[in-house]
Amino acid sequence: MAKISKIENYSRREFLALCGKITALLGLSKLWIPEIAHALEKAMKKPSVLWLNFAACTGCTESFIKAESPSIAKIVLDIISLDSNETIMAPAGESAESIIEEFVKQGGYICIIEGAIPTKKGYGTIAGKDMLEIAKEVASKAKKVLAIGACASFGGIPSAKPNPSGAKGVAEALKIKCVNLPGCPVNPEWVLSVIVHVLMFGRVPELDRYGRPKKIYGERVHDACERRAHYDNGEYAEKFGDVVINQNYCLHKLGCKGPETYSNCPIVKWNGRVNWCVGAGSPCIGCVEPGFPDKFMPFYVALPLIEIPEGATCTDCHELIPHKIKGR
Repeated sequence: MAKISKIENYSRREFLALCGKITALLGLSKLWIPEIAHALEKAMKKPSVLWLNFAACTGCTESFIKAESPSIAKIVLDIISLDSNETIMAPAGESAESIIEEFVKQGGYICIIEGAIPTKKGYGTIAGKDMLEIAKEVASKAKKVLAIGACASFGGIPSAKPNPSGAKGVAEALKIKCVNLPGCPVNPEWVLSVIVHVLMFGRVPELDRYGRPKKIYGERVHDACERRAHYDNGEYAEKFGDVVINQNYCLHKLGCKGPETYSNCPIVKWNGRVNWCVGAGSPCIGCVEPGFPDKFMPFYVALPLIEIPEGATCTDCHELIPHKIKGR
């Protein structure tokens, strides 16, 4: 069995807590904690990561650098070698471009792409090159490619109609298979768990038909939501500002797209696992799904209600629900 000690600058307690979180995110039993610890310790020659920013708002970078457990400093300094990210790196201009060129010559890095890729010439350029050209060049020499955020995964907001730039997600634009980690923005724990999986097994985790890790995007938001019991009982907030929102009443009538959205947001949560959109009183807008945002517009109009089968029980009291909630 692997020895559990620590990575530099981590206490043993902090290191074990980190390994436990990653184990849970990967859907593994606690027996895997020593193996994850061993994989992280073995990777003292930290995996090189090139992070490219294309047509996006930089929200995924902002989410990533606000990671708390572990902090961005510990991720960057102890777990990975983030060799290029235009938002947080010191070099700029030609110096920044030369770093990417040098790593592309060597190959074997993990390529993270944030933002959709404009496919029409002249709609997105960096250092005189089209974003599509840069993406093809860097991704072709990468060991693994991760498309993070809704825009990189499926096109997101830049691909919303009328889409004059021809913006597309990474897999579609480059015609490659990659790991999609959609979200607006991505959860930093999702990114870290996939990187650790690659370190441990030399391959990406099992993916669904949309290229998303099944352990992260395998269950409906609706099924794990803390407001689900009120949905089953037909108890809904009627308008924003309604006092019952603070009593965990369902946000279905305010346009919640949780019944058609698949991710573990209700479990992993955000901002150091403190809260998440629905918990804070905002309807889910389906940002992890293909077709976002067009598919879920308008955001604050209710979906047809889901019919509850005969004999269903309330998730709070476990008593039989005596009626069906009928769709419109």
